Amino acid sequence: MEEEIKKIKDISISEIKNCSSKKELEELKVKYLGKKGELTLVLRGMGKLSPEERPVIGSLVNKVRDELNNLFVNKEKELNKEELQKRLKTENIDVTEPSKKIVLGSLHPITQIIKEVEEIFLGMGYEIADGPEVEKAIYNFDKLNTPPDHPARDIQDTFYVNDDIVLRSQTSPVQARVMEEKKPPIKIICPGAVYRSDSVDATHSPVFHQIEGLVVDKNISMTDLKGTLEMFAKKCLGENTKIRFRPHHFPFTEPSAEADVSCFVCGGKGCKVCKGEGWIELLGCGMVHPNVLKNCGIDPDVYSGFAFGFGVERIAMAKFGIEDMRLLFENDVRFLKQF
Repeated sequence: MEEEIKKIKDISISEIKNCSSKKELEELKVKYLGKKGELTLVLRGMGKLSPEERPVIGSLVNKVRDELNNLFVNKEKELNKEELQKRLKTENIDVTEPSKKIVLGSLHPITQIIKEVEEIFLGMGYEIADGPEVEKAIYNFDKLNTPPDHPARDIQDTFYVNDDIVLRSQTSPVQARVMEEKKPPIKIICPGAVYRSDSVDATHSPVFHQIEGLVVDKNISMTDLKGTLEMFAKKCLGENTKIRFRPHHFPFTEPSAEADVSCFVCGGKGCKVCKGEGWIELLGCGMVHPNVLKNCGIDPDVYSGFAFGFGVERIAMAKFGIEDMRLLFENDVRFLKQF
């Protein structure tokens, strides 16, 4: 048995030294030192030996086992080192090689306008309010003094989920919700997406963005409204921008007006952007109708207010000289890179 052990030792040492991979090394370890390994089998056969031979053979087997364990540890270190050297040669980084070009994105024109408008009104002491895009008809119409027979409530103009739920057609429902929840003074703007049953063309879309404003306090007048909009127009479109009001009708304001701004491209002389008129229609506005204040729990004999609203796409098209609204929604990077 002593000769058998020496033979196992010599063969195993030779195989360990010639081993070329960690996988092969692990297989050798199992072959010689595992539960069914050759040295383990020798130990199991010691029951056949005489009492005098057992300690000698046991000591020899343990000595060989320790020697092989050391060899396995050293060989593993050697293989790890070789593997590292190989990786350093094949995975080295050339720091002089040009890096991959990183393409930086930018804010969408609509987002740019929304953020710019928010900053202007925040600077005037307004708060930003938000509300659901899937809205109750009572907030979208009834509380805003829009009667059941009003054309805006027709299915041709509004997206209905059911008789009582709609996709909001303006951000005015946010104003109604704020007036219900908060006592005056109120100074808010309400940016967000709105939905109307319009066919897609160069100036219309069933989905677009709107920013509405609301001020409710004591002694609010039409002059406060015009002064606010003049300040906004100058900040957003240029210091030389002028504003004019034209009489109009909205169910939620009385009196109501359409507000135009002088063309910031030609200065009012007439050009392609303003279609030769010198003015660009910007937004609708007016004094909050007493019925709206009543519907939202505010006493119209004590408080008054003004409201205004405009399409973000219209501002973007005017400011950036875009002639077709569809360009803003087509996600053509070549177009968006301009902004």
